[in-house]
Amino acid sequence: MTRTLLTIALVLLLGGAARAERLIVSVSNHRVTVTPNYSGEELVLFGSVERDATTPADRTAYDLVVTVRGPRADMVTRRKERTFGIWINTDYRQFLQVPSYLALFANRPFDAITSPEIARRQQIGLNNVLLTQRVGGDYADVVPNDAFRSAFIRLRTQRGLYREDPSAVTFLTPTLFRTGIPLPAEVPIGTYEIEIKLFANGAFIGKTETAFEIVKVGFEQFVATTARHNGFLYGLATVAMALMTGWMASIVFRKD
Repeated sequence: MTRTLLTIALVLLLGGAARAERLIVSVSNHRVTVTPNYSGEELVLFGSVERDATTPADRTAYDLVVTVRGPRADMVTRRKERTFGIWINTDYRQFLQVPSYLALFANRPFDAITSPEIARRQQIGLNNVLLTQRVGGDYADVVPNDAFRSAFIRLRTQRGLYREDPSAVTFLTPTLFRTGIPLPAEVPIGTYEIEIKLFANGAFIGKTETAFEIVKVGFEQFVATTARHNGFLYGLATVAMALMTGWMASIVFRKD
């Protein structure tokens, strides 16, 4: 009986400590529509740190890390080498169920927010994000300076699909904050998860999550749905359109 009461008291104590600060967040648009003239967009995430009576009096400054992850998919990075004057694929590495879009934002440099151990555990910064690879018959997340991992992140970054910005989060007041979430023109369709982590004096305090989705509408949605659910008919229509285009081009540009 005594042990049970001690356990309950400990749970209540820890629960009270966990509720010392609470994150309240919202995003400017929970549904982004992709139309034929879509060229990108920027969402705004804003929120506040809610304090209560159990918040330590000396805890006045906070740090935030915002992680945005797009739909997961298997991807491949290939290594090309020039052989006899021809560039050919010589090796490759498969990345398993990694985010198609990945962005990490903070209010100051990631290495200044917390210790390296906590940063690795909480996946703070691109170097600490887990990107599982198939290495031979094994599955692992390799060191950050692995050639394939570095190339994968570099290529995704060049397309605007992977990014990190240690100054993107702005505290408007000691507890009110905002950040922008840039979405490039070739942003993948699907559900995006947003994870907001709160730190104080290098310690991880807590986190909250929200989400938004990107969907196609109009003719693009019709084409995507047809390709996904009626692949055979979609293929026939594509071939017919290609033949029709070629035939019309031969008539327009033929020489009499």
